[in-house]
Amino acid sequence: MDYRTSEEIVGPRGEDTLPASASAAVKVVIVGGFGVGKTTMVGSVSEIRPLTTEETMTQAGVGVDDIAGIERKTETTVAMDFGRISLNEQLVLYLFGTPGQERFWFLWNGLFEGALGAVVLIDTRRLEVSFDAVGRLEERGVPFVVAVNAFPEAPVHPMAELRAAMDLPDSVPLIDCDARDRASSRDTLLTLVRHLQSLHPVTPETP
Repeated sequence: MDYRTSEEIVGPRGEDTLPASASAAVKVVIVGGFGVGKTTMVGSVSEIRPLTTEETMTQAGVGVDDIAGIERKTETTVAMDFGRISLNEQLVLYLFGTPGQERFWFLWNGLFEGALGAVVLIDTRRLEVSFDAVGRLEERGVPFVVAVNAFPEAPVHPMAELRAAMDLPDSVPLIDCDARDRASSRDTLLTLVRHLQSLHPVTPETP
């Protein structure tokens, strides 16, 4: 039994409550390979304190997780990341970041459930680690955009070459972003929203 008084019961912080003007909410997933910046993007753009499930990498992952090119990485997402951003007074996006390692992919199906769209983050140093994410989204019919995350010393390729390497149709937006930067991450999400709107245009009702 809870004997605490009403003054002692702690509720959500004021900044975490949903804006009263919000009239539509959309679930979006941030996907990609191991270490491409999914947790960073959710954390940089979320207007609430993000929920993360990062754990310190241990010897258990040696020989299992491919850390080539990201040897300095010390933590990894083991379930999901969660955040929220209001794009305007009416539209709210709920953001779910997926774990990148193959051994946690069994969680993806649940995270994809109900998602209207996705952002696929890629690292040009390790382009291949995000191929499976694209394939899974295509299999489930989830619309997506692809964002090239800015990493120091990462090779820069023309967008046409990247599109060809990933076998992306022209209809899928391919953009640059910096997951560390709130404005850049927000612009990436706006690109996804515009893409979703182009796929499902709203037509005025006939009086």
